[in-house]
Amino acid sequence: MLLLCWCWALFCLAWARVMRDTRPGFRFLLLLPLLFSGASFGFFFAWQASTIGGLNAIAPGVAIEAMQAMNASVRNPAFAVMYFGTPVVLALSAVIALMWSRTIALLLGAALLVHLGGIAFTTAWINVPLNMALATADPASPDATTIWADYAAPWHRANLLRTITGGVSLTLVGLALLAGPRK
Repeated sequence: MLLLCWCWALFCLAWARVMRDTRPGFRFLLLLPLLFSGASFGFFFAWQASTIGGLNAIAPGVAIEAMQAMNASVRNPAFAVMYFGTPVVLALSAVIALMWSRTIALLLGAALLVHLGGIAFTTAWINVPLNMALATADPASPDATTIWADYAAPWHRANLLRTITGGVSLTLVGLALLAGPRK
């Protein structure tokens, strides 16, 4: 919760800072990665703050079936734009930011590296393989309790890592906004 409060405060400060700058290109350059990073952090935070607890509170077979449905439904255009677009926006913004400030470019580059390491890598190497294995599980199986326990604990730890690194990446983007060039 503290991380969420910190990110929100930083977002508000950064937004106010950028809106004082009169160059539209500068505003767009920094608001776009802020919005994408914020959406990414928010997505993983929502899973961590509510969905995971809810799934653990119900019967394992029901949790398996619910998670299978959620994993299938998350493959949609809105998620794809946020998930695959965030590193692209961060990379392009870091390169373009070199026109204004090396500090901004370095902060955006650091945000990109944190995002790739903590979100993209974790998703590809931990969450997706777990999701693929769960997709073949029978929720009505007598082994549903074991199946869910073997899935949920590592998946939840990996999602916590994605949430924390998403918050760190968002914070770095916010710091880039606060470090923006003065008029």
